Amino acid sequence: ADLAAKAGVSIGALSQIERGMSSLRVKVIWPLAAALDIEPSALIADGNDAANDLYCVRADKRRQIPVKSEGIAKALLSPPGATLTGMLVTVEASGGTAEAYAHAGHEFGFVLAGEVELVVDSTNYVLKAGDSFAFKSTLLHAFRNPGTERCQILWVNTTKPSEVRDGA
Repeated sequence: ADLAAKAGVSIGALSQIERGMSSLRVKVIWPLAAALDIEPSALIADGNDAANDLYCVRADKRRQIPVKSEGIAKALLSPPGATLTGMLVTVEASGGTAEAYAHAGHEFGFVLAGEVELVVDSTNYVLKAGDSFAFKSTLLHAFRNPGTERCQILWVNTTKPSEVRDGA
């Protein structure tokens, strides 16, 4: 109950995640990691990483981060224990987040291909390949692909558990 309260997740939802009846969603990863005082990537690790993979993630070993939004795939690029959480975010045409969300930390992104409409703190930005962005994760944010081609974004998050506790 204490962990659920610290993470801002219902006891039932946390129980379902623990029992494997519900997958760990992006929206829950950061607050749960902060409540446990661990890095977000540690919640996705399966414990079978070889010792020589402490600093690298091979392309064929990327883990997929579960998302509930349609047309979005998130592949984890950073190894377990990394301070930064790097992801390759792929957004299919007309795909996007189901709703705006916020969490602790900061975000940086670089559009590799296609275009993305990014909404940060109620301001819309249309970004194309070669454009980048950065913002505090505590601001409500959402994104979608307004184009007809697949969009790919190198997306990096940083979440420090102490910042969550201190209200930053």
